[in-house]
Amino acid sequence: MSERIGFIGLGIMGSGMAQNLLKAGFELAVWNRTASKMEPLVESGATAADSPADLARRSDITVICVSDTPDVEAVLLSEDGVMHGVGAGDLVIDCSTISPIRTQELAKGLAEKGAHMLDAPVSGGSEGAAQGTLSIMVGGDEDQVARAMPVLEAMGRSITHVGGNGAGQMVKLVNQILVVNGMLALGEAFLFAQAGGLDLEKTFKAVEGGAAGSWALTYRGPQIIERDWRPGFMIDLQQKDLRLVLEAADEFGVPVLGCSTTFHLYRTLQSRGLGGEGNHALIKALEYLADMQVGTEAE
Repeated sequence: MSERIGFIGLGIMGSGMAQNLLKAGFELAVWNRTASKMEPLVESGATAADSPADLARRSDITVICVSDTPDVEAVLLSEDGVMHGVGAGDLVIDCSTISPIRTQELAKGLAEKGAHMLDAPVSGGSEGAAQGTLSIMVGGDEDQVARAMPVLEAMGRSITHVGGNGAGQMVKLVNQILVVNGMLALGEAFLFAQAGGLDLEKTFKAVEGGAAGSWALTYRGPQIIERDWRPGFMIDLQQKDLRLVLEAADEFGVPVLGCSTTFHLYRTLQSRGLGGEGNHALIKALEYLADMQVGTEAE
């Protein structure tokens, strides 16, 4: 526990991840653009930094968990960014989901200062962040992965080194392809069950333990039935990830029909102001098409 840890980005995911670092006994500094979000961490024993640069100066390992590529760039490259506080030998772990190509460029910039970078995007929703059971896919130097392992193990259960810088982000996009197609399958299945007059809870119990079982079904199926749209992962963020998938797929010449369909369905929900709802609210787009509603309570 000798290395000092800094954590930037205390949103739905980051706040739980940072709390788990404190629980694991790490000396932790935190920074967030909205300062009030640091208060629960400070109350739990963390120290509030004045800026990303200040946090990096206080830390041997800096963990970043923000929304998008421009946010990572701002945290790293702004006048008070991490680049201005990081020292030779320090390590930056980016748990955001961003462009794989930009990740490689940022890693090179840190290397010029003698620092290291791992891209370590996460999956598992707000539940996994709070419980410390995230899946973490890591790109970067093998020695730095070994160094980072105590930090990663405090936040996740499944940690896989998948290759060099950028590979973690590529594997995360593979993950998101599976996630969004799973959400589309959930929506179609529950709408079909509703139209057929089935009891949704009994149907859920009947299929959960079989070949159709999945994380999405177990955690998001009950939310759909109860019409609980609180986000484990917001539609707006899912769309950001889908854009990265579609851009890469276009470059590779790979057909991603399910992702394209889901992207446009989510877009209709965003146009109705629903971008802050959970990604399982995809079913609402299908409900609008079918002119019917799934679940036990009308909205």
